[in-house]
Amino acid sequence: MANEAYEAVIGLEVHTHLLTRSKLFCGCAAGFGAGPNENVCPVCMGMPGVLPVLNRYAVELALRMAFAAHSEVQPYSVFARKSYFYPDLPKGYQISQYELPLCKGGYIEIGNGGQPRRIRLVRIHMEEDAGKNIHEADSSLVDFNRSGVPLVEIVSEPDLRSADEAGAYLRELRAILRYVGASEGRMEEGDFRCDVNVSIRRKGSAELGTKTEIKNLNSFRFVEKAIAYEVSRQVAILESGGRIVQETHLWDPVREQTRPMRSKEFANDYRYFPEPDLPPLRLDAEMIEQVKVSMPELPAQRRERYQHELGLSAYEGAVLTEDKEVADYFESLLLVGLNNPKTAANWTMSEVLRALNESGKTLGQAVPPASETGALLKMVEETTLSLNAAKTAFAMMCKSGRGASATVDEMGLVQVSDEAVIAAACDQVITAEREKVAEYRAGREKLFGFFVGRVMKAMGGKGNPKIVNDLLRRRLAGN
Repeated sequence: MANEAYEAVIGLEVHTHLLTRSKLFCGCAAGFGAGPNENVCPVCMGMPGVLPVLNRYAVELALRMAFAAHSEVQPYSVFARKSYFYPDLPKGYQISQYELPLCKGGYIEIGNGGQPRRIRLVRIHMEEDAGKNIHEADSSLVDFNRSGVPLVEIVSEPDLRSADEAGAYLRELRAILRYVGASEGRMEEGDFRCDVNVSIRRKGSAELGTKTEIKNLNSFRFVEKAIAYEVSRQVAILESGGRIVQETHLWDPVREQTRPMRSKEFANDYRYFPEPDLPPLRLDAEMIEQVKVSMPELPAQRRERYQHELGLSAYEGAVLTEDKEVADYFESLLLVGLNNPKTAANWTMSEVLRALNESGKTLGQAVPPASETGALLKMVEETTLSLNAAKTAFAMMCKSGRGASATVDEMGLVQVSDEAVIAAACDQVITAEREKVAEYRAGREKLFGFFVGRVMKAMGGKGNPKIVNDLLRRRLAGN
């Protein structure tokens, strides 16, 4: 195939809102969900004569991201005016950083077939967000609530080579942002969005091809599909003797294809120059050190700990640590005193994640407190409750909000471990199924599952499976 003769060269520019209560240069609320143009003031509306004042906490959050990404913090950085005209940009320019950003270099490590690979970063810089255009059937409106919300832009080197790698990079980056508390990374709210630069070249070539930029992708799936489409589009052009034109494209999720938006801008198109209303940002060593020592455990560190200290697999560690809330919930289950971390891991990856995904709610709303889920799992460990009964109880707990003990009692799910009761049920089944018993004793050992099923049915599914199996096997053997 033609695609196999080419290599994709992919770089990503990620814009993510910082988790501040107020905007980057004014005191307006930065939260999502307010009515149109409720969170605005003369500063973020770009009125004449107003002056921006930098949000210190936004700088601290940007530094957390920098340390997590192994980036080099610059004690001296400069805000710049990035000039362009668009209806959602009231000042006619955006306050950003360019030649002297807050952070340079760094990397994000991703798994690649089991082998970690470092995706290098160019820089991490701060900027303000623009507003939001809302296009109606007969009009276009602008909501300036988002105008001035603090962002960091994380720019990668063109080190990615496939749509899958790009997806892995974005998932790891979002996890890091959430772990350090820099951003919630809610893609559906525009918290975390991505511009993709894609080019192709012949395999073995070191020369970069002409790139296409795909703007404002807000889901991992769209990023992966857009890259796959764009690579195929560029291969088809080159194979037919055509030439790639440097353009900015948009992703059409309905047709699942990219389409041209405009010719690609270059840096000089934006006429960058230092923002005259803001002094250079000088960070003292004390502030940098305070942020550095306050850094929490990162996803990669947690995965490593889960494997080395808890004996979990690389896959289990990856699933459990993708979302910080889920990882915290898993660790809370361990505090209940479960003997086997695998039990808590399996339950979190199956029942907890299922309930979370099916509910469409937050973790705290979707599932019971970890203390109650842990109490349920302790009942399974202590053979008071069967695994299937625990799943039934957990589903009810998610709906009712009741505790483990109350739910198990109300539903009558307590497991029977009394050997005398189980022995009586075994004898009853053996007496009723004499022909099957004869067949079993004649060598049809596959019938054993039949007998187990009949005993469990006779006990309403409450018999302790281990004791049922042991007693039934002895009785069928004539002991």
